[in-house]
Amino acid sequence: MVTTRAATAITGFLIAIVLIVGTMLYTAREQTADVTITNFDECVAAGGQMLETYPPQCRTASGATFTQDIGNALEISDRIHVTSPRPNAAIANPLTVTGEARGTWFFEATFPVRIEREDGTVLVQHYAQAQGEWMTENFVPFTATLTFDAPTSGRGTLILERSNPSDLPEHDAELRIPITFAGTAQRSVTLHYYNAARDRDASGNIQCSRAGIVPVERTIPRTITPIQDTVRALLAGDLTAQERAAGITTEFPLEQLTLRAASLDSGLLTLTLNDPLGNTSGGACRAGILWLQIEQTALQFPEVTRVRFEPDALFQP
Repeated sequence: MVTTRAATAITGFLIAIVLIVGTMLYTAREQTADVTITNFDECVAAGGQMLETYPPQCRTASGATFTQDIGNALEISDRIHVTSPRPNAAIANPLTVTGEARGTWFFEATFPVRIEREDGTVLVQHYAQAQGEWMTENFVPFTATLTFDAPTSGRGTLILERSNPSDLPEHDAELRIPITFAGTAQRSVTLHYYNAARDRDASGNIQCSRAGIVPVERTIPRTITPIQDTVRALLAGDLTAQERAAGITTEFPLEQLTLRAASLDSGLLTLTLNDPLGNTSGGACRAGILWLQIEQTALQFPEVTRVRFEPDALFQP
């Protein structure tokens, strides 16, 4: 006859065996799953955790981290940067490319732009045009419109090449941005701008308050970094004629103001901006309205409960 003490010991032993076996099976399953995950896209497809970093990162269940390919955008950002399209965006025909490049990137106010398929086949080649005086070492806005027969799927590369009339190799340079041909995958987002008519007290004085922040609807390409994409769309400051006629305004875009990175931790969204000209400052009312537009836009995402900016000198009176 088995005693109570013996029965308890046997039960404990069996539970321990079950726990050990279960742990081994779980670990083996995770290790097996990770064996098949070798890059960022596979991590996303497997349901990995997306980190709000830039470049975007995906973390597997066992902690392996993969970084999305964004081309050489960071390495060459001191010479040229593109506002649209962002790396890995789904592009459609026609494609409008906008950004800023130093005057040394141009020759006679232009530089070559092309789109290549993944196999290197050139889909279209054209030129970007400076939107200002290009004979300078400062950043100059540019735009290019590319018309092409867009594949319905697959990957490609947008290439912005430095003008090099000398053909000397030491003057060659190019910005390479990975893109996708993903058809019309879009998502709806809300951008928040400002209407002074809604921000007045009983005496008609502007209060510089949240009361003047108003929403406008937009569609943007569906990517894995929706928060960053939405904030960048806000910073572009594109208002329609109808919205402006309704009294909606914004000071965005601000010259050379760019979003460099975003991170989300326990509801706190930290946005790192580059503002070399100090355009986010200039009076408590103005800085506060700029702040509120970004904050309210970010808060539409349920995972965001608070917003802070880096560096701390941003949006100061």
